Amino acid sequence: MALKRNVYVRVFMGEHHYVAECLDLPVVTQGATLDDVARNIQEAVGLHLEGENLGELGFQPNPGIVITLELEAVA
Repeated sequence: MALKRNVYVRVFMGEHHYVAECLDLPVVTQGATLDDVARNIQEAVGLHLEGENLGELGFQPNPGIVITLELEAVA
């Protein structure tokens, strides 16, 4: 099994804040701005992975975070 180099996250606008949801880990957070949500997801992923054996979770050491921003379609 190949180890993943990145943690993938989708960001979308919730009712009042941006929401960041990991696609690879059970991590979700929010922020009032895109900068806030980016900082929050970085911190939340770091805390989730702290002390874990990354290989057992399927990740290479020091994985990056790739964020996809979902926007509503313009009609």
